[in-house]
Amino acid sequence: MNMDGWFAYPTAELPFAVLVLIIAFTVHEFAHAYTAYKFGDNTAYDAGRVTLNPRVHLDVLGMILILLAGFGWAKPVPVNQNRFKHPRLMGVIVTAAGPLSNFVLGLLGIILYYVSIKTGLYHMGSVGVQDALQVFFSYFISLNFLLFIFNLIPLPPLDGYRIIQNVVPLKVGYKMEQNMQWGIIIFLLLLFIPPLRAVTISPILNFSQELAAYFMGLLGGLFI
Repeated sequence: MNMDGWFAYPTAELPFAVLVLIIAFTVHEFAHAYTAYKFGDNTAYDAGRVTLNPRVHLDVLGMILILLAGFGWAKPVPVNQNRFKHPRLMGVIVTAAGPLSNFVLGLLGIILYYVSIKTGLYHMGSVGVQDALQVFFSYFISLNFLLFIFNLIPLPPLDGYRIIQNVVPLKVGYKMEQNMQWGIIIFLLLLFIPPLRAVTISPILNFSQELAAYFMGLLGGLFI
């Protein structure tokens, strides 16, 4: 599941942020669905989720909240781990596929950014076009790295929680399932109460920015 939203987007840049999140959410949920399908679970496939069509992955309320509050989500992909040959191991891989897809998108965004500069495509348009490309690439790279890190937090309804569930002993995982609603409340408190957000969510945001900057420098060295 994707969630993002402890900062407001500048009005002029909102269309870029929304476009990037639509792409990021769609690929994230497709990665869950496709991996589950390849491992033998047809649940998402039968629900029409093994597709890159954003319409089947986006949640109306989640997208509205992105516009109003900078916070949103996509529809979770239905997965039946009992259909996997190795339910817990494959459950980890299917769950991790979502965040990893955002990491790959972030890397791809960096590569495309430097390739466009190296080939001169970036500078072919007007100043306005260049500014638009700069804003788009900035959001594309930063938000995908953010979603990669953010979704690995071990709190429901994020992917990190499901990964932990499949790693710990069965009895512990069962208790985690029973207590999931309390984890969601804790997550929301961390997200919306400024003092709590400052010591929990903000460091994660900062780390994702540092990670993006690291790969910008690392990959930039290949093109410059």
